[in-house]
Amino acid sequence: MISDAELHAQRLDALELTKNGVPSLPSNPFFGVGPITDAATDEVDSRLRRLEFDRWIEKTYRKYDDTGKDIGAFTTAELSRSMHRGYPADKILLDMMRAIHRYFEFPKTNRIAVGLGGGHSGYTVCVQHLLNANDAEQRVYVDTPRPESGGAGASGFFRQSWATQLIEMHRFAEKGDENRIYFAEKEGAIPSARTLAKLGVSIFVGVGHETTGANSYTNEEINELLTWLDGDPENRHAVFDATSMLGAMPWEPEVVRAVMAKCCLFMPFQKAIGGVSGYFVASFTPAALALIERNQSNPSWAIPRQLKIAPPLDPKQPLSSKRSVDAGPFYDAQEDKMLGGVINTYSALAFAETTFGVLQTERRIGSVIELNRRSSANREVINEWVAKNPLFSLVVDERERRGAAVTLLKVNDGEVSSSELHARIIARSKQLLGYEGITHPNGDQEAGLDAARYVNAFPGTPGDYRAWVGGIREPADIVALLENLKYAYLRAKVVVLEEELEKRGSKAEYAASSSASAVGPREGTFRVLIADAIGLRFDSEGRLDHSELAAYIGEKGCVFHEGSVKSADASDDGKVHFFYQPHLSTADEILAETDQGQYDAVIAAATFIPSGAKFRLGGVRIGTGTGNMGSASWGGPNGEGGEAPLMNTPGINSRATAQMAAKALLKVTPDLPVEELHARVVNGDFDTGKNLAEYPTEKLEGKRIAILGYGNIGRELARIAKAFHMDVVVYARPAHRDNILAEGYEYADTPVAAAKGADVLSVHLGLGRQDPATGAFSNTGLVDREVLSALNDRSVLINYDRGELVDVAALDEALASGKVRHAAIDADLFKGPEGPTGPMKPYLSLLPRHADKVELLPHAAADTDHPTRVAGAKQAVDQLLDSIRNRAVTNLKGDLPEGYRSKGAKTPLGVGQLTRADVFRLAENSELLGELRAVSEKIAAVLGALNAVSDEAHRCRIVERYRALLADSTLRQHNLLKAAGLLAPAAKE
Repeated sequence: MISDAELHAQRLDALELTKNGVPSLPSNPFFGVGPITDAATDEVDSRLRRLEFDRWIEKTYRKYDDTGKDIGAFTTAELSRSMHRGYPADKILLDMMRAIHRYFEFPKTNRIAVGLGGGHSGYTVCVQHLLNANDAEQRVYVDTPRPESGGAGASGFFRQSWATQLIEMHRFAEKGDENRIYFAEKEGAIPSARTLAKLGVSIFVGVGHETTGANSYTNEEINELLTWLDGDPENRHAVFDATSMLGAMPWEPEVVRAVMAKCCLFMPFQKAIGGVSGYFVASFTPAALALIERNQSNPSWAIPRQLKIAPPLDPKQPLSSKRSVDAGPFYDAQEDKMLGGVINTYSALAFAETTFGVLQTERRIGSVIELNRRSSANREVINEWVAKNPLFSLVVDERERRGAAVTLLKVNDGEVSSSELHARIIARSKQLLGYEGITHPNGDQEAGLDAARYVNAFPGTPGDYRAWVGGIREPADIVALLENLKYAYLRAKVVVLEEELEKRGSKAEYAASSSASAVGPREGTFRVLIADAIGLRFDSEGRLDHSELAAYIGEKGCVFHEGSVKSADASDDGKVHFFYQPHLSTADEILAETDQGQYDAVIAAATFIPSGAKFRLGGVRIGTGTGNMGSASWGGPNGEGGEAPLMNTPGINSRATAQMAAKALLKVTPDLPVEELHARVVNGDFDTGKNLAEYPTEKLEGKRIAILGYGNIGRELARIAKAFHMDVVVYARPAHRDNILAEGYEYADTPVAAAKGADVLSVHLGLGRQDPATGAFSNTGLVDREVLSALNDRSVLINYDRGELVDVAALDEALASGKVRHAAIDADLFKGPEGPTGPMKPYLSLLPRHADKVELLPHAAADTDHPTRVAGAKQAVDQLLDSIRNRAVTNLKGDLPEGYRSKGAKTPLGVGQLTRADVFRLAENSELLGELRAVSEKIAAVLGALNAVSDEAHRCRIVERYRALLADSTLRQHNLLKAAGLLAPAAKE
C-alpha cells in the first residue's frame, strides 16, 4: 500500500504540474465518433450548419410539375413528415450513394449496398452473406482470438460478439464445422499470403482498421493480403469492418486504391459523416456478389436474408421466393443508378445529411487522398507528443501498427497505476473532461472542461483513454486533446488522493492548492486627485453641484474630500480617498500638488496633466482622447512605457458631442433666416402667399456629409445624419471598412476622397499618436488645403474635436473663396499672462475677415452636459478602484504595465462598437436574451418559409397566417437589439 507521505508528495507534484491552469480546449469536444464526422466547432457553428443544410436541401431537391417545369423547392420540413418512398427520397438515396462512391474512390466495378441498423450487428450479417457453413470447402480466417480463449481478453467486446455468431452459424448448420474457422492468436495482424493459402482460406475477415484497439495493418501485411487475393481472385475474398478505415488509411495511394478495389468494406454511417439515423453501407467486389448469389441457392441459415442485400425476385413471396443481388439495395456506379432501394427507410434526411457532410468535408479538407494524408500526419503528432510525455504511452507498441483514426492511451504513473487508485482517477478525470466536473473533499468544485467526451476504452480493451482523431481534425486540436487528458488526469489524481488521505485520517493542506490566486487584492490607503469640475449643474446657492459624485464615492466605501491632500484629514484607514480640486488649471498649479507623488492616481477631463506630475497607480481621462494626459507615470498621452496604467471613458460624451455638432449644422442649413422671419411675423410684415418665394432653402435630405473618424462620436453623428436622410461617407482606417459598409455608409480611404463632393465636413479623429521626439500629434493639420478644396462650394466645416486638426491658414483661404461658407469650431481656450492660449488661439485670427462666417466655442460641446460628466466620473471612479485594488484595467490606453490584467473595453450601452464585454453582459441577462432569441426565431421561421416556398397559394397562406407575427416580431426585435446594445459593428479587439 502506498504510504501517507507518498500520497502527500504525489498530490503536491500533481498540483505543481497543473499550476498554470487549464490548457487550450479543442475546437470540438466530441472524440467518440468516426474520422469523417461533422466537425462543427461549437453550438453556433452547428446551428449555422443546420441552416446551411436547409438551404442546400431547397437548392438541390426541386419540385416539378407534370410538364417538367420547376415549381419550387422541397424543404426539410416536408421531407421530415413525408413518406420516404418515390421522389425525392429515391434521388436523395441515389445522391448519397453516388457521393460516397465518388469521394472515397471506390472502383466502378464494385457495388455498394445500403442497409439499416447498428454497426456491429450489421457487419455480422454482411459477413454472413459471404459464408456458407454447408460448403465443406469454405474456410474462414478471422482476425480476432477465438471467443473466451486465453487471448480473447484483450479483444474488443463487439468483435468477440460477432466472432461467436460465426461459430454458432456452423454449430446450427446441417453440415457446419466450426473447425473450418481459423482464429488469430492475437488480433490486428494479417498472416502471410503463403500461410493463408496453406490453410486453404477462402475468406479473410478483418477486425477492421483500428475499430476499437487503435491498431492498423502495416503496409507489408496489406500487400501480403493483396498478393493472396490476386492468387485466386474469383474464389478468395477479404472483408473488413472499416468503421474508421475510410479517410484514415496510412498507406500509399496506390495501395489504398487496391484495397478499395479488391476487398469488401463495411461502414456504419450513423454519425460518421453527419447522419442521424442508424444505417450502413457495404461495398462488394463482383466476385463477392457472385458468391452471395450462389449462397442464396443453398443458404445455411435465414439471417443473411434479413439484411435484404439479396432480396426476393418476387416480392409477393418474400420468404420463399428466389433471391438475387441484381435486385438488391445496391448502387451500381457503372450505370449510375440504384438496383432496388431501402424498403421503408425513414432515413431520407439522414441520407441527405451524409451527402451534405461529404461535400463539406471535401470543401474543407480536399480529396480522400488528402484526408488519408492528414490522418497519417495526425498519427505522427500523437507519437511526438507521447514521446515527450512519459506519463502516457500508446497501447499499440509497434509504431507502424498504430492507427491513424483511433488512439488508445494508457497512464504510467508508477505505484499509483498499479493500485486500486488508478481506476478511480481515470473515472474522475473523465468527469472533468466532460461537463460534470470534480469536487474536492473540502467542497471546492472544479467545473467540467467540456474538452473531450466519450474517450472511454471499450470493455476488455487495454488502455485508459480512447479517442477518434483522423484527418478531419487539425493538429492543434490533437495536441489540445492530449494536453487536456494529461491535465484532467493530474487534477483528478489530486482529488482522489485527497479523498484517500481523508479516509486514512491524514487530511491534505488545501492552502497549497494551485487554484489560489498568485496575487491578491492590493491593500492600503490610497489618494486620488479629481482635477476637473464634475457637477455642471448649479445648486440652490449658485455653486456647481458635485453631490452626486460625492454620494457615489461614499457608496463605494471610499472617502470624498473637498480640497487638497495637504489640508484634508486623510487618515491611514485602508480606504481610497478622493480629493476634489476643480479649480486647478495651469501646469504650475498641477505640479505644485503632484510633483512629489502626493496622489496615487488622477481623474481629469479637460485639465492638462504635465509630464512631471506623478501618479504611480494611474489615471483616467473622462472622455476619449488622452492628449491632455501628459504624465510620465504612464508614458505621456500615448500611455507607452510608464509604470502606471492610463485609461479613458470612451463614448461617455459621444452623444452629447454628436448632438452639438448636429446643432451647429442645423443653425446654418437649411439656411432659413428664422430670426428675420420671426421679426417680420411679429411686426405683421409678411404675406405667406406672396413672400415665401423670397426665402428659398434646401433641406438636409440628399446632402452629402463627410465624417472623418469612425470612433464613438463619428458613429453617433453618422446615425443622426442618416436619420435626416443625408448621404454619409466616412473616412477611417481600413480595419473599419467592413463595419462602415455594414452600417450602410460609404467608405473613403483618404480624407480627400471623403471630402470630394461633400456639402458638410465634420472632424472626429482625435489628435492621434504623439511623437515622443517632437511632441507633435499625428493628426495635426490633417484638414488641409487639399481636403478643403475637395468640398462642394459653400460647404460647412464642423470641428468639434481638437482645434489642431484643421490647418487655419487653409481654412482662411476656403472662407475667403466661398468654398466654405460657415465653420463651427470647438477648441480649448485658456487665459495666460500674455492673453489667450490653447488650440483655439489661431482661430481668433479669422475674426477680422470672417466674423460672420465662423462660430467659436471654448471646447464646450461635450463637457457642459451635467449627466454626461457625472456618468463619466462615476465610471472613472469604478475603473480606478478596480485598477488600484485588483490590478484590473478597463479601457486601457497604450501599454499594459507589468502585474496588471486587461478587462477590455467598456462603453455606455448602445454607444461605440460591440465588444466582448457587451456580449457577455447580454449573456448574463437571461430574460432579455430569452426574449431576443424567441422573437428572432419567429422572424427566421417566417422568412425561411417565404424564401423556401414557391407555390403561390402556399405562400399566400403563409402571408395571411404570419404577416402580423412578422411585423410584430421585427419591431420587437429592433427594440430588444437596441436594449441589448447589439446595433453596432464588432470592435477590433
